[in-house]
Amino acid sequence: MNLHILSKRIEFPNPELADEDGLLAIGGDLSPERLITAYQNGIFPWYSEGQPILWFSPDPRMILYPKNFKRSKSLGRVLRSDRFELSIDTDFEAVIRACSGTPRPGQDGTWIIEDMIQAYLELNRLGIAHSFETYRDGDLVGGLYGLSLGAAFFGESMFHHYPDASKFAFANLVSFAQKNDFHFIDAQTPTDHLQSLGAEELNREHFLQRLEQALKANSLIGSWTNVLP
Repeated sequence: MNLHILSKRIEFPNPELADEDGLLAIGGDLSPERLITAYQNGIFPWYSEGQPILWFSPDPRMILYPKNFKRSKSLGRVLRSDRFELSIDTDFEAVIRACSGTPRPGQDGTWIIEDMIQAYLELNRLGIAHSFETYRDGDLVGGLYGLSLGAAFFGESMFHHYPDASKFAFANLVSFAQKNDFHFIDAQTPTDHLQSLGAEELNREHFLQRLEQALKANSLIGSWTNVLP
């Protein structure tokens, strides 16, 4: 593979040209226009401090159809209890910074560096990036964030500071997606945990077909702000 170096023009090579790890291109910027174009083509940035911007389109891709979500009995009990409270888009910055600062097994450092945080904060101000927040006794204890384009939600990261707090946020995202006719939630790279929740793998070709269909749909009418499932 000859790695494609991005120019100032807002364009990407064919995702099918990505290498076996999904790496497609290098360089460019994190402007809203480029990020939106990337996600519309099944591409996302993923890199660490000190690296140039790296753009990926993995194959296979893991997605969750909301209707296929597998809710465990224990999670059902959590959702029926009054342990947590949910909010949407009330503190996006706190969520993305918590995702950045939460250590993860097998990872040295974080890909959610300050440049990424600022870029997604701008997408949030534009009404494209959104957060689901879990509160307990008035404190933010878990949550997730991602992007909404058409009838697709692109999940980016989640965190928890209290048991089940991120699961609570994710279950409410799924409920929200189902009620608002989202086609799928993009979980990017396959994991056993996601598969246990009902997510499934698609090859890149099929994922891009599903994405094209989702982008043509208008699943959510009105504003996301303070809209609860």
